[in-house]
Amino acid sequence: MPAVRPAAAADLPALTALYNHYVVHTPITFDVEPFEPEQRRAWLDSHAGGRYRLLVAVDGNAIAGYASTSRWRPKAAYDTTVESTVYVRHDLVGRGIGRLLYDALFAAMADQDVLTIVAGVALPNPASIAFHERCGFRQVGVFREVGRKFDRFWDVAWLQRPCHPAHR
Repeated sequence: MPAVRPAAAADLPALTALYNHYVVHTPITFDVEPFEPEQRRAWLDSHAGGRYRLLVAVDGNAIAGYASTSRWRPKAAYDTTVESTVYVRHDLVGRGIGRLLYDALFAAMADQDVLTIVAGVALPNPASIAFHERCGFRQVGVFREVGRKFDRFWDVAWLQRPCHPAHR
């Protein structure tokens, strides 16, 4: 099983390549154009610690996946809520790397002033919904036709889980 550690600047090319696969080939992300690594520098830098983290799974010298928590909404009253994201290299999906990353990410959040973690899933994606439910999320709603990619509109399911399950 890969090792999990905080992301480093040297990971940016591999993280960008991993993400670009999903940009180009899937509706999982609503970005529509692939990125160059330097275009993702601000994203990487915004996950320096605290409530906004970026962890990578490393298998040997290769990035196998990543998970992050990011600002959900810009108003201060939302600061106790973060949005989580997990991406696994497309050729490694189904090997437990996503769960490994989420478990490490949620453990890293244990000492943060965060009450709720939310996740958005482009639909249809029953595998991602099931994965998030296994990780303690529950679906709370669906926004209909909120993203347009590949010449069609996509729905997004919203899920949430407590950051500290024992406190609920």
